[in-house]
Amino acid sequence: MEYEDLVRLVFESETSRTASLGDITEEAHWKALARRLNRPREANALRDEFFAGDVADQVLIDFIRSLRPRWKTGLISNAWSGMRAYIAGKKFDDAFDRLVISAEVGMVKPQAGIYLHALGQLGVQPGEAVFVDDFFENVEGARAVGMTAIHFKDTRQAIREIEEWLAA
Repeated sequence: MEYEDLVRLVFESETSRTASLGDITEEAHWKALARRLNRPREANALRDEFFAGDVADQVLIDFIRSLRPRWKTGLISNAWSGMRAYIAGKKFDDAFDRLVISAEVGMVKPQAGIYLHALGQLGVQPGEAVFVDDFFENVEGARAVGMTAIHFKDTRQAIREIEEWLAA
């Protein structure tokens, strides 16, 4: 199996979509994947192997931390039920005033509802918010509700564009 095929199974399968909406747990998603790959007893190992190379962008996290308390910060993530625990375990939950995780709210980006929910959680209007995402369709979704949105290409570019927006 090519890596791209595995990525599609992990993130674009029906169980991924239902886990992102909170209709099944992250564990159930990995168990279904393990069965599909004929490794039914290896769901945890599959998950651990798949995410073994992931690292948090510490420069970006530190930048976001530096914005507080002057600015409100939030995270909107299309993620499964384990994301909040992952963020807390990696100790960067303190960078955000609010975490909006799709599996907890039953909405996913680029649906307007998830952006509006996050704005409501932070108590800000769309025109008062800047959103950053590496998927252009999510950037377009944020723009559709009236937010300024930045398409993330690399950390330096994103920080520069955020700083420019804040200075305007």
